[in-house]
Amino acid sequence: QVQLVESGGGLVQAGGSLRLSCAASERTFISFAMGWFRQAPGKEREFVAAITWSGGNTYYADSVKGRFTISRDNAKNTVYLQMNSLKLEDTAVYYCAALLRYSSDYVRDSQKYKYWGQGTQVTVSS
Repeated sequence: QVQLVESGGGLVQAGGSLRLSCAASERTFISFAMGWFRQAPGKEREFVAAITWSGGNTYYADSVKGRFTISRDNAKNTVYLQMNSLKLEDTAVYYCAALLRYSSDYVRDSQKYKYWGQGTQVTVSS
């Protein structure tokens, strides 16, 4: 059982930046592709970004492309989400998740992810 713990959320003004971190409890983390999802009040959970185990491939939702950057440090069992130029519509609870069986067809599908963190709140104010 892999435990994922997100941190770094908070309140930020529109146009500002935040960096989210997701720390994994197990060394097997390095073999997983990892993803970030978010869920705003009254909305379904949506894909934000994903990264393969090596970091060689990254994927982004169109809504965050060019503003968010996903990265990972396997030595620290941690994946990051750097969020720049934040907008009001980025307000949500952000979750990291582990994808055990990687396929480029799976990275945007939340149902393919096995382990999930508890989430961290990001609130963007005007």
